[in-house]
This record gives sequence, C-alpha cells and structure tokens, in this order.
Amino acid sequence: MDSTSSPKARKKSRKPSPEVKFHLDLTNCSRKKDLLSAITLYDSAVSEKLKFNQQHFNTLLYLCSTEISDPLLKESAVSFGFRVYNHLQSVGVIPNEATITAVARLAAAKGDGDCAFELVKNIDKYKVTPRLRTYDPALLYFCENLEVEKAYEVEQHMDSAEVVLEEPQISALLKASSERGKGDRVYEYLHKLRRSVKCVSESTAKAIEDWFCSENASDVGELSLDVGLIREAVLSNGGGWHGKGWIGKGNWRVKRTNVDSSGKCCCCAEQLASVDISCAETESFAQSLAALAIERETQTNFRSFQEWLELHNDCDAIIDGANIGLYQQNFADSGFNLPQIEAVVNELCKMSGGKWPLIFWHNKRTRALLDNSSQRRLVEEWINNDVLYTTPVGSNDDWYWLYAAVKLKCLLVTNDEMRDHIFELLKNDLFLRWKEKHQIRYTFVKGQLRFEMPPLYSVVIQESETGSWHVPIASNDSESERTWLCVTRPGASAASSKLVNVDTSENVEARGSCAPMSVSSYNDAAIARKRKERPS
Repeated sequence: MDSTSSPKARKKSRKPSPEVKFHLDLTNCSRKKDLLSAITLYDSAVSEKLKFNQQHFNTLLYLCSTEISDPLLKESAVSFGFRVYNHLQSVGVIPNEATITAVARLAAAKGDGDCAFELVKNIDKYKVTPRLRTYDPALLYFCENLEVEKAYEVEQHMDSAEVVLEEPQISALLKASSERGKGDRVYEYLHKLRRSVKCVSESTAKAIEDWFCSENASDVGELSLDVGLIREAVLSNGGGWHGKGWIGKGNWRVKRTNVDSSGKCCCCAEQLASVDISCAETESFAQSLAALAIERETQTNFRSFQEWLELHNDCDAIIDGANIGLYQQNFADSGFNLPQIEAVVNELCKMSGGKWPLIFWHNKRTRALLDNSSQRRLVEEWINNDVLYTTPVGSNDDWYWLYAAVKLKCLLVTNDEMRDHIFELLKNDLFLRWKEKHQIRYTFVKGQLRFEMPPLYSVVIQESETGSWHVPIASNDSESERTWLCVTRPGASAASSKLVNVDTSENVEARGSCAPMSVSSYNDAAIARKRKERPS
C-alpha cells in the first residue's frame, strides 16, 4: 500500500478549517503588530462569513489601540477599530473590560474624550468592573486638553468605583490644574502624591517645579494662621504634613538639593520628619489587631490583657522578650539569654530618662527562670515593677506585644521580620508604614548591644509647619545622593514665625497621647541627659 494513502498521512496533509486558519493568522498579525495585514485578514473573513468570537474582536481592537501612536497608522487604526466595535455590537457579542478599554483609547485618539468617558460610565450594564486603565483614556485626554472640570468628573467617578489613582494619573491632574491656576486642586494632588508614592518620577518633579515657579502659585496662601491648629494637625497626622492649605504669600524659591544623613535639608537647613501613621489610622489599626486577636486567641485571656494594658500605659517601648532572649542561642540546649534582655531594658531606660519598657514573653519561660537562682532576682525585679507581662498557655505572645506597641504608640524592640501567619493577616500599607517607624532592630557584637533605630527621617513628600515643601525624586542613587526639591517662600516667614525655633522638648510634650516616643524624641532625651552630665 502507498504510504501516502494511509489514514495517518491523510491526517497530516489535511488543511486547517477557514476558522482555524483565520485564528492562527490573526494571532500572528497581533504578535507582529501588523495592522494592515490584520485589516485585510478581517475583510476576507467577513466576506467568507466566518464567525467571530470575543477573543477575535478584542485582538483586533487591541491591535488598533496600540497602533494609534504611529502617525502614519493612527487614522486607519481609529477608523478600522470602530468598524470592528460596531460589528461586535451587531452580532451580540458582550464586551468585556479589555474591549471597553481598547475602544476608549480609540475614542480619545480621535479627539472624543466624552465618548471615552461614556464608555466607562456605561460599563456596568455589561456587568463589568472598570480598572485604572479603563479610565486612563478619558482622564488623560481631558488633562492634556486642560478640560479640568471634566477631568475632575472622571476622577470622581473613579472614586465611586473604588479605582485608585496612581502617580501618572495624579501627575496629569496636578499639571492640568497648575496650568489652569487651580491652586486648591494642586494642593490636593500634592497630598495625593504624598500618600501614593515615596519618591516622584522626574516628569512629576518637573510638573511640581512648574507649578511653584508660576505666577498663580505666588498668589495662593494665607498670612493669618492659627499656629496652634497647624501644629495640632501635624502632630495628629503623625508628622510631615498638616493639610491645612498654602502658608504665606509671594514667590516660591525652588531648588534641587540633597538631604544629609540626619534628615536636614542642605538648602534650607530644615529638619525633615520621621513620619508616622496618623492618630486615626493608629486607632483603627489597634482595633483591627484586637478583633483579630480575640477571634484567634482565648477571648477572656486577651480581654484581660487589654484591661491590664490600660493600667500600664505609661511606657515608651515594648520588648519582644522571647526574640531577644533566644538571639544567637543554641536551640538544641533550650538556651535563653536573660542578660541580653537586661541590656536592652537598661539601654531603653537610659534613652527615655529612666522610664521602664514593657517586657513580653510566654509564661512557661517565667516558671523556668524563677527556678534558676542566678536569674530569679532580675525576673522578680521586673515582676515587682509591673513591667513584665507573661502570656497564658495556649496564647501566641506575638499578638500581645504587637497590640501593646500599636495601642500605646510605642517603639518595639524585636528582630522579628513579622512575616509568619499572624502578620500575613496585616500585610497592608498601614502595617508596613507603622513597622518602618516603630521597629527597633538590635545586634550583640562581642556582647555589646547595638540598636538599629528607625529612620531619622522619612523619604516621602513632606509639608512643614512653616509652609515649605520637600519632594524626593526617584533614582538609583544612594540616599545621601538622592535629589530633593526644596520649596520655600520668604512670604511664609511672617505667618509662621511662631513656629520657627520651637524648643524640641515642647514638641515632645505637645505630642501627648497622640504620637509615640519617636526616634527624635529618644535622641532629644539622650542629648538632654548628656548636657546635664557635661561638666561646665
């Protein structure tokens, strides 16, 4: 028998169906970004009356939307894209989010931002959830064409759909608002940038510079200010911003500069803040921690602990005793180094002017330590001073020391990276920002304790009590070489003179229950102690 006539050979030589061939050829056009071949392919498929599915339409629309950046293809891409979209509608294929996004891009490309926005506003009739990219065409079109009121409407719609702006969108809104002289809006977007990104891109930095160098920027601001209100807002917000509006009048001075290792601006000599989460965020975080702990711990145990903590809330630091006691110890021998904990306690007492920290570990350790004559005295001292809390059987001590540190707005001494199962429940921006500000890491080098304190200042957009701004710019440079925008205005000095050169101790006292014993206040206490000890 001739081998070419076998069933196997016939199967190999069989041509694909027109539908399969169309699908393969269309995929190839998309891969090569060959719009003209795709148009020819589409026309042939229509003439052959092939059936199109959603994937086919989306591939064609995506190809059109990517080619609108080519001036030679833009007109063809837009015209063909809408022909495809009309076809999709005529045969009853339901658009998805990718469909609407591609068509919105085409609408914006032909200069119809209203159409791009209408597509998004009507997306819910397809039971589709819009994404950031779905709004981009309308928002960016209105911003580029300075139709700011329409851009604000898009932003409002995004907010109602719980779609969060990112730096490119905020930057576009800021730039458009700046060019239209909308000072209040520029102020709002600067704060949205502060919340959204740590360091701005070069293009965003340029937009910010352009605003502060404009005539419109020199006209915004107030000279009559409630100094107490501004300071209270800064403290309540965790430092680094007040959000009460532009301070002062007159031209701004904009310089590119660096910040030294202590956080002092090399241009204006202003000290940048180590920014904490706000009081409201702290309270919300503490409540969520308590709810999670009560759900997973024995309820009576944790509620009893909360009552105990209310009576022992005058402290500046929390110690994760197990983490420190087991540091560099031999687990096979169940080693627990109490002198290491003692060294941490003593150092914290010195730094805070004699105030005891609270120590946490599991109660099984207490029994073992009290049975050891060489360790009993120290443990009894902590018990007698009511600074040791031992978590009960069946409880995870992590919940206890973390809740205490958040609730009491304290610093937390631990090398725990907080990545295990209980911390996975908290992996959000709020927890990460809190940890950056509050965690003290430690080492023992040849028996000598060394602390790694939280950063002396935060690399984030900062607005000072005196009305100045400092904006970090993203780069691959080291922190000492990072470029910052330093923005000040002489006209703010009259309005903020009462805020300048305020004694740091007053700042610490004014902080009250709203902010923690911060890095700076620990340092202030240490400096004050050294001054007292220094011979005259």
